[in-house]
Amino acid sequence: MIRITLVNPNTTRAMTEAAGRAARAVAAPGTVVTAVEPATGPAAVESHHDAALAVPGVLAEVAAAPDADGFVLACFGDPGLDAAREVASGPVVGIAEAALHTATLLGRGFSVVTTLPRMIGRTEELVRRYGCADACRGVRACDVPVLDVSGSYDAVLDACAAALAADGSDVLVLGCAGMAELAAAVSAELGVPVVDGVAAATKLVEGLVAQGLRTSRRSEYAPVPGLVRALSKEH
Repeated sequence: MIRITLVNPNTTRAMTEAAGRAARAVAAPGTVVTAVEPATGPAAVESHHDAALAVPGVLAEVAAAPDADGFVLACFGDPGLDAAREVASGPVVGIAEAALHTATLLGRGFSVVTTLPRMIGRTEELVRRYGCADACRGVRACDVPVLDVSGSYDAVLDACAAALAADGSDVLVLGCAGMAELAAAVSAELGVPVVDGVAAATKLVEGLVAQGLRTSRRSEYAPVPGLVRALSKEH
């Protein structure tokens, strides 16, 4: 049995439940996905300020799951990913990281469709950080807030269609965990692979755990003395 803890960095339970469903839909038989969110923090992560506020809660949830084999960080900004790797007992994969790398395996170029225009810069930053800039044809916004995006299929579809037309992409990446359950419908409508980061991260974590791989403790991600204990007390 593989035990995955999916951490939604915002405090909105409905988003946690939706991300959990998306993860379980692709998880292998015998994989148990537990979806959690912090007790305190922003209701949605839509700015650098929100992301900063979300990180303490993310780390507390990771520290509170010492028996998990691996973790999915279910926000496309991947807030606190490096810190979570210092804390976690198993591998931690962010959904942006997973989605972008997955997209490079499916076509020559991809476009990302995110939520609000203010999220474009952070997304472009992550594209560069993860070494995917050569494959990224564009980052576009559907101009829908995070908490509304799961019910805004038409707006997401229109933004995806516009990205394909303008960017000449082969693949689409949905840039929000709230879009996870829209991926299959968008793909069927537009006829191209559509990558949902929640699903991609879940399968990557499964694969790492199955191979017996976890975050290296040799240097940058070496444990911080007393950190996990302190976070557990806060939780």
